[in-house]
Amino acid sequence: MTHRSLWLAGLFSCLAATALVLPLSTAAAPQRTQQGMSVADADFVALREAALRGDIAEAGRLSARLTDYPIQSYVEYYRLYPRLASAPEGEIRSYLSRYEGRAITDRLRNDWLLLLGRARDWHVFNEQYPLFALNDDTQLKCYALMSRKARGENVAAAARELLVQPKYYGEACVDLIGVLAESRQFSESDLWHQVRLAVEYGQPATARRIAAYTDVNAKLLPPAIEKPASVTSRAPSGGRASREVFLIALGRMAREDVSKAVNALEKVRSRLSAEEQSIAWAQIALPASLALSTEAVSYWRRTWDLQLSNDAYQWRARAALRAGDWTMLARAIDGMPRDLRQDPTWIYWRGRAFNAQGNAEEAQRHYRQLAGQPHFYGLLASEELGLPIAPLPKPVPPTVAEVAEAAANPGLRDALKFYELELRFEGNREWNWQLRKLGERQLLAAAEFARQSDVLDRMVASADRARSEIDMSHRYPTPHDRIMQGATQPIGLDKAWVYGLIRQESRFIKSARSVVGASGLMQIMPATANYVAKKIGMSGFSLSRLNEIETNITLGTQYLNMVLANLGGSQTLATAAYNAGPGRPKLWRSSLQQPVEGAIFAETIPFSETRGYVKHVLANATWYAVMFENRPQSLKARLGTIAPRDSAATESEDLP
Repeated sequence: MTHRSLWLAGLFSCLAATALVLPLSTAAAPQRTQQGMSVADADFVALREAALRGDIAEAGRLSARLTDYPIQSYVEYYRLYPRLASAPEGEIRSYLSRYEGRAITDRLRNDWLLLLGRARDWHVFNEQYPLFALNDDTQLKCYALMSRKARGENVAAAARELLVQPKYYGEACVDLIGVLAESRQFSESDLWHQVRLAVEYGQPATARRIAAYTDVNAKLLPPAIEKPASVTSRAPSGGRASREVFLIALGRMAREDVSKAVNALEKVRSRLSAEEQSIAWAQIALPASLALSTEAVSYWRRTWDLQLSNDAYQWRARAALRAGDWTMLARAIDGMPRDLRQDPTWIYWRGRAFNAQGNAEEAQRHYRQLAGQPHFYGLLASEELGLPIAPLPKPVPPTVAEVAEAAANPGLRDALKFYELELRFEGNREWNWQLRKLGERQLLAAAEFARQSDVLDRMVASADRARSEIDMSHRYPTPHDRIMQGATQPIGLDKAWVYGLIRQESRFIKSARSVVGASGLMQIMPATANYVAKKIGMSGFSLSRLNEIETNITLGTQYLNMVLANLGGSQTLATAAYNAGPGRPKLWRSSLQQPVEGAIFAETIPFSETRGYVKHVLANATWYAVMFENRPQSLKARLGTIAPRDSAATESEDLP
């Protein structure tokens, strides 16, 4: 998790939902609990729970019973955590000193820095902030800018670059905006851009707090967000605040009905400045793009030289891409902020735009930036250069001594202990923290240690970090191959594709369960499992069997095959359907004006999760096919071409 809320009690809320909660007996405890867990382990899990709910007394009592527990740094962290706001500074420093260099120490420093920033204790904050290794907390970055501002620096440009995702603002970033507004480092235009940004990203409370730094009447903004028609039905009157509220309402209305928003804008356009008209069209263009409207391109053409959200910059490019307008695509990418332009997505498509405009040399320069990288756009770039997606040479296996060194790594050992306790978040944090420090051979050994420990998701994570010592069997594992072969071969399903999907769905965690209830290796929803079991006549099926490996793979492959047949044999569409439901890819396809490359279709999927999912799964599948067939493969061929409607597709009954 890369961002945290200000309040320490909320920092672990995502963990509390999945934590083991075990009752403690006040009598003499047996050696093991009814759940098969040792008493010490049960005490540790209970300590964690006490810390998360802020129970200082219980955390102190339990930590006193765990003086010899193997993961002592966490025992002390959970004892300190609920009273961090009142703990003596010396105690906090003592902890940081004793456990310096560990993942949990960086976690505590993050917690403490949030409190220091909130207290405006810039002296200690500035001392500790450079020591925060992950540096992945947006709020701390906002506090760091506030500290620089307190020293007399102009930080407006840095703040504009940082403040792009209101979901992570919390208290710190809103306070930073206020400080910059009061010192006139942020203009009214900056403030209203931030208000619109917060509304766009679904953060109305943040929008209202930022709007308080403008001269808008506090009663005007809520109707614009909640009942936009009540605002757009009247022409804006008065000063700038009235027009800005109208623009926000226009964007909210466009989410419900683009044509109504366009009509509302046309009625009042003469009352708006040229810049406000551009903002209005951008407010309409983004919802139109997400609805895959063919008119979106024309709306975006009225928004050049305008500061947009990161999503809007990218959807302006995607709208051009879907329309096949390479000139507009080039301009849209060139107009993005630098960090977006440097994303592999837009490096690749900028290369394609150069090629379409006849500049093959510049196109190839862009492709070479990505070629050889294992991800979706790295594979496509390699194909553009005529480089084969071929088997990689297997590295020299890690020696017994190298694996033993990995097994002796305290952080990796702690991670395995957390997995044993079913505390996967903490386990992943410890494992990934260690990966940051490892060289190529050490990463190879860590992956092999994970394989031997049957923690395949960490094997994949370790192998993915390697740049030269690449063992494809670590990066793309094939567990349960006998079961997979038996499930896929009789129905003619591409085994490489199924493995590529599992790698993305569950990372081979057999007990994986999503927040919406999907289970097992192939992450099958209960309703889908019941449907497929009935359809194929699986005898004796009950949902209690869903996590059984053979049952899960059988049901998952049968369902995937049904989806594939229902979508004309397109792996691109069927992969999207597996993630977003079978009906949505049909809808997205039907809005096309002409056939498009599968890569264009994938990049313009309006659901961000599904868009990333399709790209990951099909890149994975390409690599699995390389391994299985031991010959070069084509991701482009796998993606195929997507037409507005496939007349050969079998429109069967609706699938769940």
